[in-house]
Amino acid sequence: MAFWLLLCFLWMASKVQAAAITHPVAYIEGSGNAALDQHMTNLVSKELDGRVDLVPLEAKHLPVASGRPVIAIGPAAFSGLLDKGITAPIIALLVEKRAISKYLDKTGEQLTAVFYDVPLLRQALTGKAILPQATRVSVLATLDSADMYEPLIEQLPAYGLEGRMFIVSSDDQLIPSLNRALTYGDFVLAGLDDKIYNPRNIKHILLTAYRRNRILIGPSQAYVKAGALASSYAPFTTMAKQTAEYLLAFFETGKLPAPAYPDEYRVEVNQQVARSLNIPLPDREWIAQAVDRFIQEQQEAGE
Repeated sequence: MAFWLLLCFLWMASKVQAAAITHPVAYIEGSGNAALDQHMTNLVSKELDGRVDLVPLEAKHLPVASGRPVIAIGPAAFSGLLDKGITAPIIALLVEKRAISKYLDKTGEQLTAVFYDVPLLRQALTGKAILPQATRVSVLATLDSADMYEPLIEQLPAYGLEGRMFIVSSDDQLIPSLNRALTYGDFVLAGLDDKIYNPRNIKHILLTAYRRNRILIGPSQAYVKAGALASSYAPFTTMAKQTAEYLLAFFETGKLPAPAYPDEYRVEVNQQVARSLNIPLPDREWIAQAVDRFIQEQQEAGE
């Protein structure tokens, strides 16, 4: 009898101990788009596999949030956290590198990100994979965005490409600058510059390019649907996996990993545009693999 009582006691003790075990907690600051926020939260939770509890950030959490990481979904969520004076470690999602870089030196190890924008070199190589005969790349820039393209212009020769920047100094100079860019380049590479690539301008840019039998690469999936030929992009699943890895690393070491681009990219293409311009379009997976191969070969050559 005493033996069975001991077993019951040990079983009850183990249940109490298990109930007392709690998982680390991380907060979610949403974008305001409920569907997007829920989707990203679900993806990150799936990668965490129960090892960290994700909780929507509320005002009542602010006094205790300083030591717990917060995932900011989108630029509005990120800037909102800064406005609130949050001192907690922040992981920024769906935020461009240019928008967050200026804060990195100020926040140190308290801020990291999985960058949303696609590296311009990768976009240029996406164009090269589709047009293997291409040797010249044109980019349109404003005076404010010119510095975004300067590193790219320096990188291109290593991949057998030349780049030239064409400045759009005012709205009425967009089409003249575009025409010069189309004369020079085998394709136009678009970055995330909303002063040039926006709903007001994109139709005129695309029509002008196609009249000259030239294509636009980038800046995003949305513009491929609008008429750009192709764009690389990082899947949400890849960004979620990287976010989960950042969280687990933080809870293991107390430090956030450095900001980085996702380690996997895919390619979106517009088949209708390709047919209209008589461009034979390789399989999307082949294009993405070709870009990875270009980059890997150059890295190996530089070692």
